[in-house]
Amino acid sequence: MQLVSKPFLGQATPTETRPLTTATLDVAGMKCAGCVNAVERQLTQQGGVVSAQVNLITQVAVIQYDPQTVQPESLAQTLTARGFPSQLRAGEAQTLPNWSERRQEEQRQQVQRLITAALLLFFSALGHLDHWGGPRLPVISDIGFHWALATLALFIPGREIILDGARGLWYRMPNMNTLVGLGTLSAYTASCVALAFPQLNWECFFDEPVMLLGFIFLGRTLEGNARGRAAAALEQLMALQPRVARLVADGQSPEEGGIEIPVELVRVGEWVQVLPGEKIPVDGEIVLGQTTLDESMLTGEGTPVFKTVGAKVAAGTLNLSGAIALRVTQIGSDTALAKIIASVEAAQTRKAPVQKLVDTVAGYFAYGVMALAALTFLFWSQWGTQLWPQVLTSVTHSMPGMDGMTMTSPVLLSLKLAIAVLVVACPCALGLATPTAILVGTSLGAERGILIKGGDVLEQMHLLKTVVFDKTGTLTVGQPKVTDCCPWGLYQPSELLQLAASVEKGSNHPLATALVAEAQKQELPLLAGEHFHTEAGLGVVAQVIWQGSPQRVLLGNQAWLEQHQIRIPQEVEAQGEHLAQGGKTVIYLAVGSEYGGLIAVADQLRPDAAQTVQGLQEMGLEVVLLTGDRPTAARAIAQKLDIEQIYAQVSPSAKAGIVQTLQNSPTTAPVAMVGDGINDAPALAQADVSIALQSGTEIAMETASIILMASQGVAIPLHPVLEAIQLSQATFKKIRQNLFWALSYNSLAIPIAAGVLLPSQGIALSPPLAGGFMALSSVLVVTNSLLLRRHRWTPSR
Repeated sequence: MQLVSKPFLGQATPTETRPLTTATLDVAGMKCAGCVNAVERQLTQQGGVVSAQVNLITQVAVIQYDPQTVQPESLAQTLTARGFPSQLRAGEAQTLPNWSERRQEEQRQQVQRLITAALLLFFSALGHLDHWGGPRLPVISDIGFHWALATLALFIPGREIILDGARGLWYRMPNMNTLVGLGTLSAYTASCVALAFPQLNWECFFDEPVMLLGFIFLGRTLEGNARGRAAAALEQLMALQPRVARLVADGQSPEEGGIEIPVELVRVGEWVQVLPGEKIPVDGEIVLGQTTLDESMLTGEGTPVFKTVGAKVAAGTLNLSGAIALRVTQIGSDTALAKIIASVEAAQTRKAPVQKLVDTVAGYFAYGVMALAALTFLFWSQWGTQLWPQVLTSVTHSMPGMDGMTMTSPVLLSLKLAIAVLVVACPCALGLATPTAILVGTSLGAERGILIKGGDVLEQMHLLKTVVFDKTGTLTVGQPKVTDCCPWGLYQPSELLQLAASVEKGSNHPLATALVAEAQKQELPLLAGEHFHTEAGLGVVAQVIWQGSPQRVLLGNQAWLEQHQIRIPQEVEAQGEHLAQGGKTVIYLAVGSEYGGLIAVADQLRPDAAQTVQGLQEMGLEVVLLTGDRPTAARAIAQKLDIEQIYAQVSPSAKAGIVQTLQNSPTTAPVAMVGDGINDAPALAQADVSIALQSGTEIAMETASIILMASQGVAIPLHPVLEAIQLSQATFKKIRQNLFWALSYNSLAIPIAAGVLLPSQGIALSPPLAGGFMALSSVLVVTNSLLLRRHRWTPSR
C-alpha cells in the first residue's frame, strides 16, 4: 500500500478572459456534416464570435460572442440568408411546446416526403411495365409522359433540393443537396437534349432523375424517423414537466380544491397542491401532508422515496400515494428538471474531438466528390470507352417511346457514371456517425441519473486509466456522526461540543453538519459569533462570545492548530491516532491560545463503495484515495476498500497538484476525479474527467463534467461512476463502428460508381441505385446508434 502524507503543491496560472455571452440558435435546413461545417464557418467568420458549436441532430448552434461587437439576432439573419433558417432561442433550454411544434413539423415533412417518394417511384415504375414483361400502357409509357414527370419532379418536390444546393455552391458551402442537384439536373438536361435532337442518337433517361429523387426522399424519411427516435429521450424528459399547476391558499388542506393555472405563471413562495397520481409541477418543499414519490425519471433509482413535511421535491417526479401541498422554491429554468434538460442539450452540442475532425473533413467532402465526378466524366468520355469499347454495349438502355435499342454514347455513359459518383457519396453517414451515438449515449445516461456534459467528456472517459476518489462525502455517505468528545483541562464535553458547533454553524461541510446536529440533539444553544474565517482543508476560526467575553476559537485538524502555534499535548496525539485507526476523523479545538479538546466523527462507507471500487479495478483502472484526513484514518478506509494508493493529509491546492502528477505519467493518464465538496473543486477542475455528486456544493457541480443525481435525502450510490465509464466505452464502440461503415462505404461505393468494375464485370451503378445506396448508408448509421439503447449494464442495482 502506497501512502503519501506530505502536502503536494500544485501551481495554477491565472488567465484573463474578456466577458463573453453565450446564446443558442435553432438552425433548420442542415442535411449533412458539410452543412454543420458550413454553419460553423459562417458563424466564426463574423466579427465578435469567439466560438460556435453546431449539432446536426438537435439542429442547434451554441455560440460564444462579444456583445459589444455582434448580436445573435444578426447572426440568425445571416444564416437564414445563407439557406439555414435560424432564430434565437429565448430560454436556457428547449421548452416542450416549442419542441413538440418542431417535432410535429418534422413529422409532417416526413409524411410529405414519403408520399412524394411513393408517387415518383410508382409512376416511374408504371411507365416501365413493358420492360418487365407487362403491357405497354397508353400515354404513361410514352416519352412525353416521362418528360413531364421528370419536369414536375424537379421543379416541384425537387425545387427545394436544387435551390438549396445552388445556394450552397454560390456561397462556397456545397452540401449533399448540391451533389444531388447537380446529378438530377445533369440527367434531366442530357435527356432533354436527346429528346430535342434525335440525330445525336442519344438515349433519353428521364426516369433516372425521377427515381433518384424518389430514393432520396424515401431515404430522408427513414433517416428522419430514426433521428427522431434517437432524440426521443430528450422529448420524454421534456414531457415530464406538467403543463398546469393547482394553486391553493397558504395553510389550505392538500385535500381541498385549488385553482389550475399554467405552470409558467406560478411564482416562488406560492403553495401548490399535488394529488396522488399527479406529477410535481415545480420544485418545492412539502408544507402539508406526506407521500411517496417515484423519482426514477430524474435519478435512475426505481425505489419510491418517502417524503414528509420539510422534504424537497423536484418537478417531473410522480406523486404515488398521498395528497400534499408544497411551497414553490424553483420555477422555470431554475428547476432541477429544466437544468437536466439544459445539461442534456448542452452535452449533445459539445463535440468530441473525433467529431470535430469528421466535420472538418466533411466540409471539404463535397468538393472532393465533385472533382471525382468531373474526372470520371473526363476519363470515360476521352479514354475509357476507347480502351474498353464493349462497355457501351454492356450498359445499353432502352427508353419508352424510342424505336428499338439505342447504343449508349460515350458522352452519356460518362455522364451517367459521373452522376452516380455525385449521388452515391454520402457525407451524411460521416456527419451522423458521431452525434447520433453521443445523443443516444448522453440521453441514456440522463435516464440513469448520470448527467454527462458533452461528447468530449464521453470520449475522454473511455480512455481513463485512473480514478481518484475523495473520501468524506464521496466514498463515505457524507452524513457523519459525533462518536467521541474528549475535552482537555476545565472544559466539559457539552461545552466542547457547544463551542465547536457555534464555530461551524454557518458551514455546509459534512463534518460541520455532524457537529451542529449533535449539539441540537443535546439541546445545546449555539453561541453568538463573528469574524468567521475558513481555510479549506484545514479548519475554521471565529470570535465567539464565551462566558460573557469574546474568545478566539479555532477548530480543525492538527496542522491548523500548529499553524496558529498551539501545542497539542503528546498524550492527546496518541489518543487521536488511536481514534483515527478506527476510521474516525479527529477534529481539534482551541480557545484563545490554549488547546481545549478533540471531537471524533465517524462516517459510514456508501453501501456500494466496495463493489464500485472492485468493478473499476476489474476493468483495469487504478483507484486512488485522496483525502485531507490524517494518514491513519485514510489507511483504515483504504483497507476496507482494497485501495493500494493513498494520498492523505492533502490540502485542496495540493489535491490538484497530485491529479496533475498522475496526468503527467503515461501509465496513469487520463485521470478522473470523483468528489463532492468545495475542497475538491481545484482537483475536479484539473482532472481530465471530473465527477461530482448532486449532494455536493454548487462549485463542485459547476466544475464537474459529470454529475450523479439522486433523491433529496437519499445517499447517492457510487455505482453510476462505473456505469458512466461502461456507457462511454459502449458509445465509442458505436462511434467507431459508424465511422468504419461510413468510411468503408464511401471508399467502396465511389470507385464502383466511377466504373471500376465496368470493364471486367460489366457492373455499373445507375444514378437511382446509387441514390438508394446513399440513403441506406445514413439510415444504417443512425439505426446502429439506436442499438446502443440495448446496452447491457453490469448488474449493480
